[in-house]
Amino acid sequence: MTDRGAVVLIEQGKVACIRREKKGRVYYVFPGGKQEIGETIEQCAKREAFEELGVEVEVGELLTTVPFNGTQYYFFAKIIGGQFGTGQAEEFLESNGGTYLPLWLPISELDGKTVIPHEVITALKSYLI
Repeated sequence: MTDRGAVVLIEQGKVACIRREKKGRVYYVFPGGKQEIGETIEQCAKREAFEELGVEVEVGELLTTVPFNGTQYYFFAKIIGGQFGTGQAEEFLESNGGTYLPLWLPISELDGKTVIPHEVITALKSYLI
């Protein structure tokens, strides 16, 4: 089991997600990935945002955690540099892993999409109320 760090970026009523299409299934995930040896979970989230989105972020408050093969940590973050959509994560380059498309998804449309894990959406809605 490995812990994972992820970011929740919100700008102008939209949240940054990665649209995945794999084996005919379309779903959305938050930018994040496995914690590497020697890094904090916050450093992991920051690194993954750069790898997957091409942006440097300032990691903020913890939104929620989700238990799944370890613990997944979801942090609010804000962009402080880089260019959204220019990430070069290894998995983006592997043709057998399906497609990865970074995008801004309107928060108002989250209920109509398959977002994994859904617990993050529930926590986000509670936070925004």
